[in-house]
Amino acid sequence: MKTEKEKMLAGELYDAVDPQLAEERVRTRLLIQELNACPEDQPDERARILKELIPQAGEGLWLQPPFYCDYGSNIIAGERVFFNFNCIVLDVTYVTIGSRTLFGPNVQIYTATHPTDWQVRASGLEFAKPIVIGEDVWVGGSAVICPGVTIGDRTIIGAGSVVTRDIPSDVFAAGNPCRVIRHLSSDEQGRPGAEEKPV
Repeated sequence: MKTEKEKMLAGELYDAVDPQLAEERVRTRLLIQELNACPEDQPDERARILKELIPQAGEGLWLQPPFYCDYGSNIIAGERVFFNFNCIVLDVTYVTIGSRTLFGPNVQIYTATHPTDWQVRASGLEFAKPIVIGEDVWVGGSAVICPGVTIGDRTIIGAGSVVTRDIPSDVFAAGNPCRVIRHLSSDEQGRPGAEEKPV
């Protein structure tokens, strides 16, 4: 028989008040408090907290405090991933982030969701859908990434966008709901362009 944590990670209905999960969330909250209060002139201490909070992260992860997440252990990040101020990651199940991906301030990433059937929802059960964000992605400030979404490599998501469905690689996408505005040419990658303004 599966544990509630196993159900949660598998995207099945699970009980969020399960004692094991509640204990893990408390541990995460305490680490987040440490991280958000840690002075920036103590890089070794910040690195220690980050390693404990997000053990599946590559080198060079930077979270500009304050930062918030549910578990931390379900965030899988490549190298040199950057989160600006006040980002939230509800990593009820896996959030996979490619190397060199950048998040503007107030970005919110939600794997957590609830049943549409009100009776199931009223029972307290919930579930989650994994999120995958590719390499070299730039997510503008205050964007919201919804459960189950995949964003392709090198894509730019405009500020304030609500990403409700998959977005392919090498595009500039924006809006609510987020949609592809145009494809990015290879010569635009790596140089300043118009997309910097809304991001």
